[in-house]
Amino acid sequence: MAADHMVIEQVRRLGHGPERDLSPDYGLLPPAPPAEPDWRRPLDSLGTVLIPPQARPASAAPALLAPPPPSYAPPLPAPVPVPLPLPVAATPAPGAPTAPTVAASLSPVTTGRRPRLLAAGLGLGRGEQRERERLAAVIRTPLHRSFRIAVIGLKGGVGKTSATLGLGSVLAETRSDKVVAVDANPDTGTLSRRIRRESPATVQDLLAAAPSITGYMDIRRFTSLTPSGLEVLANDADPTVADAFDGEDYRRLVELLSRQYPIVLADCGTGLLHGSMGAVLDLADQLVITATTSVDGASGADTTLDWLCANGYQELARRSVTLISGVRAKSRAINADDLVAHFGQRSRAALVLPFDEHLALGGTFDPTRLHQRTRRAYLDLAALVAEGIRPAGA
Repeated sequence: MAADHMVIEQVRRLGHGPERDLSPDYGLLPPAPPAEPDWRRPLDSLGTVLIPPQARPASAAPALLAPPPPSYAPPLPAPVPVPLPLPVAATPAPGAPTAPTVAASLSPVTTGRRPRLLAAGLGLGRGEQRERERLAAVIRTPLHRSFRIAVIGLKGGVGKTSATLGLGSVLAETRSDKVVAVDANPDTGTLSRRIRRESPATVQDLLAAAPSITGYMDIRRFTSLTPSGLEVLANDADPTVADAFDGEDYRRLVELLSRQYPIVLADCGTGLLHGSMGAVLDLADQLVITATTSVDGASGADTTLDWLCANGYQELARRSVTLISGVRAKSRAINADDLVAHFGQRSRAALVLPFDEHLALGGTFDPTRLHQRTRRAYLDLAALVAEGIRPAGA
């Protein structure tokens, strides 16, 4: 329609001269840039690009929208139970035996009680289960400060390291506390060799880093965690370095560990005259004296108690617990009951740890491979040790 009102004429440009620069240029103008679509505008404050409806692609088919659910839906009526026809019991023939009913063959179900069948399936009777719960309650005795336990014995090969690992594992599992066992043997003990080490660090490395330690995670870099939750701090494998670990070093170490660990165990060596043993005994709240049912193992425990009483540790010896480990050779063993009666008079309590093949091998300590009687003995030991926890100021 606009073409009918337009007059197209040929435009003649002016020649060269002063008027040329003043004359308009009616040539072809450059195309105008396309208008920027609205949806390419800068993002809003939330970073969202809003596409107007006219710029959106058309959908192939309109979406079918479900009607919105009502704000309130009345509950469906409950189904009316349909009574089932009761079976008609057949009349037994005269003289035929009557079979017991299903209801009579089922034992009554009692609520609120532990089924005896479950306890029997676990190998525990009801009385045994109650006793274990009582021991666990004793082991969970609240602590008012860090509790220090030393496992000692004048003779080697009487189960000090096994007792440290077994006792520490039960305490860590039952109390759910942070428990650490320290290799305090100046003769390069075997504590770290009985576990799978996570860290090659030693007590000497921890003491060297003491100025930079401010919390638990700083110490955790130097320990190895066992499956039971017990942590182990190793000693140096070089006997010269381990022997240089003196009483002052042990005091600094226990002071450092006691800030982060509610329970600290020490696996001690056989040398009660070593410089570190004085600090171990001075800081110990509880002693575990190891013995065996062999003649030399029992006499070594007697000598240990004699030395403690002769060197000013009578009270510590009286409150100690004696652990008597069984040996394989029955012909050379002393009657375990006689040893329990003997050491029960010299210490606060005495108990027997049955012979266990897993402990006798001396390999990696694994509580799951212990005999059930051995695990029970370690549970009894932990309860006896926990009974020695006295409230602050007592």
